[in-house]
Order: sequence, then C-alpha cells, then structure tokens
Amino acid sequence: MNDNALKFGIVGAGGIAQTYGVAFTECQDAQLVAVADVRSEAALALAEAAGCAHFPSHEAMANAVALDAVVICTPPATHDDAAVYFLERGVHVLCEKPFSIDVDRAKRMIDTARRTRMRLTMASKFRFVEDVIRARGIVASGILGEIVLFENAFTTRVDMSSRWNSNPTVSGGGVLIDNGTHAVDLMRYFLGPLAEVQVIEGKRIQRLLVEDTVRLFARSVSGILASSDLSWSIDKELDSYLMIYGSRGTVSVGWQESKYRQSSSREWIGFGKGYDKVQAFRRQLENFCRAIRGEDKLVVTPDDALASVEVVAAAYNALRRSQWVAVNQRRDTVQEDTLSVPLLAAL
Repeated sequence: MNDNALKFGIVGAGGIAQTYGVAFTECQDAQLVAVADVRSEAALALAEAAGCAHFPSHEAMANAVALDAVVICTPPATHDDAAVYFLERGVHVLCEKPFSIDVDRAKRMIDTARRTRMRLTMASKFRFVEDVIRARGIVASGILGEIVLFENAFTTRVDMSSRWNSNPTVSGGGVLIDNGTHAVDLMRYFLGPLAEVQVIEGKRIQRLLVEDTVRLFARSVSGILASSDLSWSIDKELDSYLMIYGSRGTVSVGWQESKYRQSSSREWIGFGKGYDKVQAFRRQLENFCRAIRGEDKLVVTPDDALASVEVVAAAYNALRRSQWVAVNQRRDTVQEDTLSVPLLAAL
C-alpha cells in the first residue's frame, strides 16, 4: 500500500460495491477505510472483507472517519443528496451511474462541486476498458474511413421483479436509464455530442412497472447514426457488445476478444483480451485519485455526467411521444478545469 494512498469510503454495500471492494485491493493510490449502508449486515460483510470500519449511515461514517473521497453506490434517487453532503464537507465524490434521475438534480451536484472546488465524476466503467480505449484509437486513426454506423447491445436475462432497479421511484426508470446510461456514454465517447434520440419499447416480459426491453436510436451532431439494444429479458448471445462501421472497415469490441478489419483485407486483426471488470474499476479509481491530486484530468468530466443525464431524459421523452426528440444543447457547460484543486501534498 502506498503511504500516500487516498482514504476512501463506500456508501452502499450492494452488488456494485463488491467489485469496488476487489478493485481497491489492486489500487495503490486508494485505500478503502470505511463502508456505510443502512443494512448493517451488508455493511459488515463488505467491511470485514476489506478489513475496515462499517457504519449504519453515511453521516455516521463521515463524522467518525477522516475521508478524502467516497464512492456512492446507492440507488440513483439518493445520489444528489449524498453527493452534496460529502462535497459540502470537502470530500471528493465518485458517483455510480446513473448519475442522477433528472437533470435538475445532476446540476445541483455539479454546481456544488464547482462552488466547493471538489472533484466530482460519474462512474463509467467502459471508458476504462482497455479494448474500448484501443478501439477509439483505431477509429480516430482514420484507417476505417469515415464512421457511418455505431451499434451496441447490453442484453441479458435477469429477474428484476424484486430489485430496486425496476422501482421507478428510486431508479428513475427501467433498462433505459440502467443499461442505457452505459450505451449513451459509449456513443458520446466515440461519436461526440448527440443531437437527437428515438426509443422503441419491446414487450414487457417481466410485467414490471418499467420498460425491460428497448431499442435506442441516436444521431450524433456530426450526423452518425447509432443504435443500442437494451434488455433484462433477452440475451442476444453476441460475442461483441460494440460494432463500429466505417466507409473503409469495421471494429468489433467483444467480451472475450476484440478485432478490426479494413475493407481492403479479408483478415481480421485481433487486439486486446476482452472485458475485465475489475481492471476497469481499478483504472477508474486510479484516474480519480490522480485528478484529485491535480496530476491528471478526469476521464469522465462533470460535463460528461450531465450530458448522460440529458440524453437519457430526452430518450424517455422520445419513448413517451414515439418520435425523435432533440437533446438539449447546453450553453452553460461545466468545464472540468473549473473544478481543479491544489495538489494534496500533505497526503
């Protein structure tokens, strides 16, 4: 362990927090020192595995432990209150996706970070997957020609009947805000700002209060068409979760392997080793720590976080209206540099 490792707390000890627990053991820049959850047994279990303290609430944790940063892993409806609480106390915040259930709450979080000059980022694990990063480099190199079409699929069969993700009061929606937040951020990562969206809902197999299967369409500001299949009720059983088609070639990013092929060749060229979840979480933590110390810029800026919320909001509007809906084009964008903080030389 690095003697200068930043001290982290985790708020919420559910499934996603378990992956963070493992990632912390592989991250030299961060140390997990406390876990908070209203479910005492969940907090205790994660804390015992990490060898750290546990608390029944994030307030109790903040009052008992000196923290540099927190990872918020609670349901989305609670994100803004928890984030603002810690930002006001001078604690940096890495907030799990979906960043917020609406635009106003997202802006509240970002305005607080700007005013307190604390770091705030949205967790977006796919931006830290090595194959995704390399695929973006391949696209940017121009060897695939002009990009024409982007396709993505996040589909798997999972019973959502008793999970908070299907309770719109706490989740903000269904699969569209849940899996769709990843899809939207990947679209923006490769294609830039999105101009308009359309969503078509499939049959509700699980009889939930929210959508469990949708097809999301988007068009980037530069005119590139994108689509994403999102479902909790089917598994498309695809080897790849991301396909990008250019005028002179194609790149495929997969769960086990990734590859690209130029149209002038019959051969696919492999790269990367597929999706490594823990590695992505570790790299996310490392980037956040470097940004806190002023050694690097955030990979996922507050602007990115707000844009993701805006696109998802437009997508739900499109779903209700069954037509294309323009994404709000903001004029008061939040620049990551305005949230800079001095080096934490004392750490």
